[in-house]
Amino acid sequence: MAAWLLASATAPDAWAAQSAPDAGALAPVVVTGGASWRDGWLSPGSIDVVDGDELRAGQLQINLSEGLGRVPGLVVRHRNNYAQDLQISVRGFGARAPFGVRGVRLFVDGIPATTPDGQGQVAHFPLGSADRVEVVRGPFSVLYGASAGGVVALYTQDGQRPGEWRSGAVAGGDGLWRLSTQVSGQTGTDAAPGWAYTLEATGFATDGPRPQSAASRSTASLKLSRTGEDGARTVLVFHRHTSRAQDPLGLTRAEWAARPGGTTPAATLFDTRKTVGQSQLGLAWEQPLGQSQRVEVMLYGGERNVVQFQAIPVAAQGPAGSAGGVIDLARQYGGMNARWRLQRSLDGADLSLAAGLAADVQSEVRRGYDNFAGALLGVQGRLRRDETNRVASVDPYVQAQWRSAVTTLTAGLRHSSVRFASADRYVAPGNPDDSGAVRYSGMSPMLGVRREITPALQAFASVGRGFETPTLNEVAYRPSGQTGLNAALAPSRSLSAEAGLRGRQGWGQWSATLFDTRTRDEIVVLSNTGGRATFQNAGRTRRRGVELAGVMQWGPVTVTPAFTWMDARYRDGFATCTAAPCSSPSVAVPAGNRLPGLARQQGYVQIAWEPGWAGSVFTLEATHTGRLVANDVNTDLAPASTLVNLGLRLEQRLQGWTLREFVRIDNVANRRHVGSVIVNEGNGRFYEPGGRRAAYVGLELVRPLAW
Repeated sequence: MAAWLLASATAPDAWAAQSAPDAGALAPVVVTGGASWRDGWLSPGSIDVVDGDELRAGQLQINLSEGLGRVPGLVVRHRNNYAQDLQISVRGFGARAPFGVRGVRLFVDGIPATTPDGQGQVAHFPLGSADRVEVVRGPFSVLYGASAGGVVALYTQDGQRPGEWRSGAVAGGDGLWRLSTQVSGQTGTDAAPGWAYTLEATGFATDGPRPQSAASRSTASLKLSRTGEDGARTVLVFHRHTSRAQDPLGLTRAEWAARPGGTTPAATLFDTRKTVGQSQLGLAWEQPLGQSQRVEVMLYGGERNVVQFQAIPVAAQGPAGSAGGVIDLARQYGGMNARWRLQRSLDGADLSLAAGLAADVQSEVRRGYDNFAGALLGVQGRLRRDETNRVASVDPYVQAQWRSAVTTLTAGLRHSSVRFASADRYVAPGNPDDSGAVRYSGMSPMLGVRREITPALQAFASVGRGFETPTLNEVAYRPSGQTGLNAALAPSRSLSAEAGLRGRQGWGQWSATLFDTRTRDEIVVLSNTGGRATFQNAGRTRRRGVELAGVMQWGPVTVTPAFTWMDARYRDGFATCTAAPCSSPSVAVPAGNRLPGLARQQGYVQIAWEPGWAGSVFTLEATHTGRLVANDVNTDLAPASTLVNLGLRLEQRLQGWTLREFVRIDNVANRRHVGSVIVNEGNGRFYEPGGRRAAYVGLELVRPLAW
């Protein structure tokens, strides 16, 4: 679907007048080879852009799930559990993640929010200062490396002249509040501009919708950029994130049916919780070389510390080799992306070439402890695990694009090599040295074409081959439940294809896309109990479906629909477990079973009405989610749900000030529903309840700054 489709919800032709700066060295890869959102219309792939103002309009600005429902093929489920982050999947990739995000590559200002092993988080995304969010689906995503079933990339605003100060507050049900401040501007003068800057600080807390679900979070971000007279550009970005969250765990079907707002006793018994601290710094530099050439270099580094208390039963922690029920993780990571680019006109068309090298490393000290001491539960006990794990990836890549007014041809090739190594320092009787290493590698080619049928109608198609490595968390435990790398776990390999049409008329724009993805050695959950999961390879799978989306405007009314239908199934049968530990899977999963965590239908529509009074906008949002299979054997399904949200936004301008207010009511009908499922949870606690009816109010003050 074209990027312009989501860039604005104003007049149908608005996309033609809008543009965003080329991300340059901050872009992980060169996708469109151009600098404008309009390039989505000329792209041979599915690339969407959600404008930052649209992302924030009338929203809490707490979770990325708030503003991306209009992107087809992308599912962002709010677990209502801040200890486990959002559940993000793109065309089915990522749905199995029991926590965090995997199978989908994440970036903030070009800095990977996904570690080299494929595990990512979005809690630190600075929504308040976002300029745009780019979403890449389908074959194009393989250009981003291993474990890229899709891509979500957020870019923050560049400071402009005059500067701007913006502060906002939100309050609502369950004791939720959010306070944030953004300041942006540019030093120097109009004749001699200096550094552009954008700063953001945000605080958030909630008592949670369930017992044992309280959370608090603070984030800070800084972006500095400067462009020299010779066209050289330097960008510095910094992000800091801290959070504390209780973990209410999932519910069984009986618990959910009896009390959807309840919490399983194990969560309070062991006081399940998680604390996170993360800092990262990035530096990007680009330099024109003349003759339409330039070089771009990006360097980044950071650290992430996690302490998590799980609900592992005391008896399960007794055997030698157990990792205990407390995770203490100290991770450092860094990397670089350097490339050469050529862009020039050739016979009335634009030619873009790029060749580069991306390299990433991470090193973590992982310790495990009992989650009890004597008769006390939920406290750190004796040491049960102590090891250093390292992951390193090296990815050379090349890309080429030729684009005329009626045709675009794009090709890319990337080779990914990922090495895992573990050094075990906890060696004792019954707990041998579990040190080891494993390496994965694969080639990811991509080819795409776009052809203009008429000035108002485009056809496009692309195909790509990718591969997905296991994450450190997925290889961290063997099926027996003991520590040590699960070296038997292999990467999955996929072949993806898509074809579609996109059009524009006087009333708006639309797109329709067919896709098909076939995977072998699919990585699936073997067992998942008390917050700990083990994994195995299944055989072949297939995901196929259709995506529809559009933006339509009739006078003061704008309608933004999106719909995805997807059939995702195992093509080969295999054996799995229903409890952990499990060294010999014995439960049959027949061929033809549905992949868990995925709905066949996902629908969204927003109707916005601007009556022309006090800058008001009335909105109605409806979201439909089909039934969700919770396990591989397809014996448990979460029911389908349709939710309706209502909102009102207001804006006034008074003596240089801009005042914005909003009120919204989510789940107006107070429908009981499942927000997400924990795939193959060994105790049958598959269900994470969705939010009940809740009202929120927000206020934002904006003031221009002139230094």
